[in-house]
Amino acid sequence: MTYRQRLSLFFIIDSCIVAVAIFLSWYLVSADINQIKFPIISSLVIIFAHHSFSIKYKLYKKVWEYASVRELLIIFKVVSFTILTGAIFQQIIIQDIYVRLLTVTWLLHLFLIGGSRFIWRLYRDSVMNKKGDKLRTLIIGAGSAGTIVARQLLKKESTLLPVAFIDDNVNKHHLDIMGIPIVGGVNDIVEVVKERRIANIVISIPSSNKQELNMILEQCAQTNAKTKILPLLEDIMTGKVSVTQFRDVQVEDLLGRDPVNIDIGSINESITGKTVLVTGAGGSIGSEISRQIARFNPMKLILLGHGENSIYTIEMELKENFPSNIQFITEIADIKDEHKIMSVITMYKPDVIYHAAAHKHVPLMERNPEEAVKNNIIGTRNVAQAANWNNVKTFVMISTDKAVNPTSVMGASKKIAEMIIQNMNENSQTKFVAVRFGNVLGSRGSVIPLFKRQIEKGGPVTVTHPDMVRYFMTIPEASRLVIQAGALANGGEVFVLDMGEPVKIVELARNLIKLSGYSVDEIGLKYTGIRPGEKLYEELLSESEIHKEQLYPKIYIGKTTLTYLTEIDRITKVYETLDREILRENLLAIANNRAIREQPSTAMLI
Repeated sequence: MTYRQRLSLFFIIDSCIVAVAIFLSWYLVSADINQIKFPIISSLVIIFAHHSFSIKYKLYKKVWEYASVRELLIIFKVVSFTILTGAIFQQIIIQDIYVRLLTVTWLLHLFLIGGSRFIWRLYRDSVMNKKGDKLRTLIIGAGSAGTIVARQLLKKESTLLPVAFIDDNVNKHHLDIMGIPIVGGVNDIVEVVKERRIANIVISIPSSNKQELNMILEQCAQTNAKTKILPLLEDIMTGKVSVTQFRDVQVEDLLGRDPVNIDIGSINESITGKTVLVTGAGGSIGSEISRQIARFNPMKLILLGHGENSIYTIEMELKENFPSNIQFITEIADIKDEHKIMSVITMYKPDVIYHAAAHKHVPLMERNPEEAVKNNIIGTRNVAQAANWNNVKTFVMISTDKAVNPTSVMGASKKIAEMIIQNMNENSQTKFVAVRFGNVLGSRGSVIPLFKRQIEKGGPVTVTHPDMVRYFMTIPEASRLVIQAGALANGGEVFVLDMGEPVKIVELARNLIKLSGYSVDEIGLKYTGIRPGEKLYEELLSESEIHKEQLYPKIYIGKTTLTYLTEIDRITKVYETLDREILRENLLAIANNRAIREQPSTAMLI
């Protein structure tokens, strides 16, 4: 129905309602047939007044299937002003006001107009919105956000049926919102899900902190209901998502730790108006670092990477989402190419370099140690030497917790890269620092996407060992730490985020299974054994590196022991001639400051 047709229909309906209200009230109050002329004239005046006030207060533009108290107040105003106009007409024409008549007319008018509007909503709620196959849903949070969620779920198009609220405010218990009862607090979730046959849980408490959310998720994980979370309010307000586009529970929701904050002032000083280069800018970490840097309005942001598709993707995203005054420059280059890296850095002379390019996959580097040497060691040295040669102010290298007492080729190669830049820091105007990460959620190679794919396929979820524990952080957290490290750097430090307690991988897998709406028995857990190079426990700093003082809240610093570069130089010259197992042993020996194994004459380090 077009707006014009809708307007005409309301004109006809309301005209009839007003006429009925006037004549019915006349009959009830007076019933004097001899004075029928008066109600006819009054009806014409009141009908005209009703339409005038309806247009003024936009009564004909309301969508009545979603009517609420606000619309009822508008009806009250329109009817009241209409009857007041009728009273003024009576006073002018007959110098008298029929108070009883107008009062009855006002009541009938209000009842019939209001009823004609709200009957559509009643029809929608009671007839159109039949329960059908809708999934029974528990809403956690009976505040404003939870109320919005319930109202949206009660619509016809929703596939979820809200049947109860959970809220820790005891003053709300035993009350209801839109006919939906508030049945208890967070500790009652398991019992409520069982008693009311809940299939879905929606968490709608946007103000909750990580600890509170973790408590809720622990309760939800004890049920077989699928758990969803309300999107961020700013995403709803900006139109990125609707209130019914609940997101799945993410692993960062289970960490129980609030994200690290950053010092805006110091970062502005180091980035705003400067030239910044990011290596590996197309990767999951490098691209997020680039996004975070762009927020601080650098003059130039150079996106360097080996893969053209990923570099093009991040370039287009940044140009679309950030101010046009930032100059985004893309360079397709391999950090193993010493001459190309030197020419790029010499050309742009960046103030800060964030070195994110690296091979990070532990099992793959165990099988291909020569690639770890080329990319992680030689590539880092190429970028660091070019930074030193061009007097770059700050060089920040992304390292890993696997560089602490390394047992893998990947960890050893990153430890050796740390040694290179720390030695270079001793005789350079450039401030060289490293930032160690735990496992980064959502990054390429992360175990979490693997768990989710396995759950979607019906299992089993594979875990290497029941006692395996890891530190976790999010990509934005990691990226903010990198940028903050660049602003705080004095040279030679290893920066580490306080990531709280390590997480047991098997418990993480179990929680993901349960919060996806399955039981562990349904999906299954399978232990596959520790992979080559893996440790059961990761460390962030070795005992010799630990500094008790924090330079910044939640950020620790340490200094690793400097080493002579002779052995590193030797192995980077002959690594391609070495047997992979011998190369692996020698990388671990250098990284752990042990003696290099003697080699056969055909593959000797010289």
